[in-house]
Amino acid sequence: MTPEWVTVAILGKPRGNRGEVTAIALSSHADRYSALRTVHLFGSGQTAEIERVWEHEGTLIFKFRGVDSISDAEKLRGAEVRIPGSERVRIGADEFYHSDLIGCDLRERDSGRRIGAVTGVAEYGGPALLEIDQGRVLVPFVRAICAEIRPEERVILAELPEGLEDPDSE
Repeated sequence: MTPEWVTVAILGKPRGNRGEVTAIALSSHADRYSALRTVHLFGSGQTAEIERVWEHEGTLIFKFRGVDSISDAEKLRGAEVRIPGSERVRIGADEFYHSDLIGCDLRERDSGRRIGAVTGVAEYGGPALLEIDQGRVLVPFVRAICAEIRPEERVILAELPEGLEDPDSE
């Protein structure tokens, strides 16, 4: 299920004095930003035309048409740079967008028992963790555990290691 809108970056502080704005990139596809032309800035209530996007010392920088001063750029702080879901970068068959996983039911593969709903996806440097029912359970998003992933059916079938659901299993 493709979401209506997808956030690809979050705007930060102004950079320089020509209306440039720093941003936190939310896509692992770096080339995705150079292809952007028009985006919706949720939080500022406007559509914006991009003049240029580039990376400077590990930070994404946006220059929008008509945003030509520090004060103009400051008004965009915190806005989400969103694109229509239909414009998401195509990914491989065994790759998944976080937004496609959120809302899926996590079920035991053998019994079909419902473990809970995926309410978030967290990344801490290792494999992503599926947050089940607001973090009641954290499930590593790896094939050895998440054996069948079917976002179109809103279900993930898992083979949970013993003790993963037990909060006292530390």
